[in-house]
Parts: sequence; C-alpha cells; structure tokens
Amino acid sequence: MSEAYIVAATRTAGGRRGGRLSGWHPADLSGQVLDALLDRTDADPALVDDVIMGCVGQVGEQALNIARNAVLSSRLPESVPGTSVDRQCGSSQQAIHFAAQAVMSGTQDIVIAAGVESMSRVPMGASVALPAKQGMGHYFGPAMRERYPDVDDFTQFAGAEMMAKKYELSKDELDAFSLESHQKAIRATEAGHFDDEILPVPVRDYDGNGGDAMHTVDEGIRFDASLEGISGVKLLQEGGRITAANASQICDGASGVMVVNERGLKQLGVQPLARIHHLSVMGHDPVIMLEAPIPATKRALKKVGLSIDDIDVYEVNEAFAPVPLAWMRTLDADPYRLNVNGGAIALGHPLGGSGTKLMTTLVHALKQRDGRYGLQTMCEGGGLANVTIVERL
Repeated sequence: MSEAYIVAATRTAGGRRGGRLSGWHPADLSGQVLDALLDRTDADPALVDDVIMGCVGQVGEQALNIARNAVLSSRLPESVPGTSVDRQCGSSQQAIHFAAQAVMSGTQDIVIAAGVESMSRVPMGASVALPAKQGMGHYFGPAMRERYPDVDDFTQFAGAEMMAKKYELSKDELDAFSLESHQKAIRATEAGHFDDEILPVPVRDYDGNGGDAMHTVDEGIRFDASLEGISGVKLLQEGGRITAANASQICDGASGVMVVNERGLKQLGVQPLARIHHLSVMGHDPVIMLEAPIPATKRALKKVGLSIDDIDVYEVNEAFAPVPLAWMRTLDADPYRLNVNGGAIALGHPLGGSGTKLMTTLVHALKQRDGRYGLQTMCEGGGLANVTIVERL
C-alpha cells in the first residue's frame, strides 16, 4: 500500500462574524485556497484527481455540493470533481482521511482536502432551523428518542458543562486557559509564526467594502485580553461555568491541504511536508458529546505503538476550554506542546473548515519546533472524534 504525504497546506486568517471575510461567498473563498495549493506546488491543475471539502452548514450559499462549487470558482478545470463531507466540526479532518485513503489505495494520486465555513453568511444551526421553520421535521427520529428518552436534543453547550463538571474544572481554570490561548496566538502572530501558513485575501466586509486592504491576521485574537475581562463575561447558563470567552469564536474561514502518494510526488516533483502516520475516527456518548477525543487518542496511540510523550505537538480543538483541558490532564500530556500557537478560543472555529486549518497549523508548528510527530484531534457533534498523527519529513 502507498503512503500518504502532505505537500502543501494553507488557510485564510480567521474572520469574525460580520467582519473582514463576511463579504466573501464561501465558494469563492474556498476557490482562493484551491488556487493557492496549486501555486505552492506549481501543480498542473489537471493532475488533481478530486477535491474533498468539509462543511457543516450545507445550506444556502454552502448548499448543492460546496466542494464542486469551489472547484468551479477556482482555476481547476471542470474535469476535476468535488464532494462535500459533514462530520460536524471534524468535517475537513475527515476530508484529510478520505484523501489519504484514496491515495494510499492507489485509486487516486493527488487529492485536495479542504474545508470552509462562512458563519456570517450561513449561521450556525441553519441546516436544522431553516427546515424546521418549513415544517420539514427534526433530525431526532422515533428510534433515537426511544434510545435516548431523557434527551430533547444533543447540544454542545450542555456537553461542555458536563465536561467541566465531570473533570472538576472550575470556571477560573477555564478562564485562565482561555487567556493563555489568546496569549499564545498573540506571541505567534507577533513572531511571524503564521506567516507561512496564512493565505492573504482581500478584505470584504458584509457590505462588500474593503478596498485594497488584505486580510492577513486572525481577527478573533484579543490583543488586549485580560483575565479580568474574560472572567467578567456572562455565563451561558445560570450556575454553569461556560461563557462565550472560554468557548471557541464564531468564525469565517477556509483552509486546505494537498495529499499525494509516491506517484503524486513524482508527478509534482515536490518534497513532502509530512507523512500521514495514522488516521482513525471513533464514536462515543452523543449526550456529553465532547469527550470522544480522549478515548480516541488513547486508541490511536495504542494502535501505532506511541506514547503521548512521543508526540511533539498536539492540536486539540478548543471548541470549549474543558475539552483540551480534560484531554491534557487525562492523557498526562505536556501543556507546552498543546495548541502551541493558540487555539479556537483565540483564533476562531470555522466549523467544517477547522480540520484542515488545524492540520495547516500543525505541520508548520512541527517545522518551527523541529519536531517529528504531531497529533490532531477534535470533538464533533454526535459524540465523534477523528485522530490524525503525522510525521514531519
């Protein structure tokens, strides 16, 4: 079986809701990323076998196969197909897995895995809320209601509170972690650690304004963040521990990686950034929902015969502060290696675009730290978690 290599990885800087990327149609923004991957590899566009794109809100501007629409909004020829993936927050991480499986099997040689989410233009939950308003029902069917009789809905917010309570994480600890996410992101930005991974794109606000300005810095970073300010944010529920300040930010963004096998390397004549060492996905309790990265990581490490100490950098999505904190403590992971350039609390979480976004940051961080192995995981709606381990080359 062939190996799977990452030869290029890039992302847009995150945009706040209604901010500097909100005027971009998501297909056009994705097309910019596809073109940038071609530029980074000097690839003949016709050599790309497929585009697999993660997206959660596949309605409105992100409907009708956003991957294909992104291809048609890029300079890729019409002969390049595209398909869209919804594994909730792990959608584009799953796109990486599907791309890797394709090139490892030898059925394809060069595949782009990508992700996009315009949370300004397609609000979170739109794929459930809009059909419900039209009388088209709810995803919770009779069999699921029978299996989970005491649950009205699976919600990430309830899951985050459950995680904080189960792992005895105080609000003070969550807020301190959130401040650290901003501080890491500030240091990374000021040191230029994101320069090689961020694709500059023109600013387009919701009204189409922007002029000649380019968007190059993650808009969610609070450069004036303080523990006092974070601690003062209103709780999402009375008596709880979760606030908007210790949760990921709503974000617009697109990202992508190019995945190839040995034949693809020869066709492109490029050197790989990393080899995909392991890929897996695991289902877990959909009620607490956000806990799955913990058992999924344990299983992944056991499968490949590595310990957590063998991993040089971990990217664990900061959907809510309890998730990476519980993961780190349960696995006895080194805090110095966790989300080294900040996470979604500071940088934003563009849902279906986060998987390839995190991978882009991971492979670049491995190079900056001269590390060998990197691990990426994230919690996903429905109680799922993908785990990807890469080896820098």
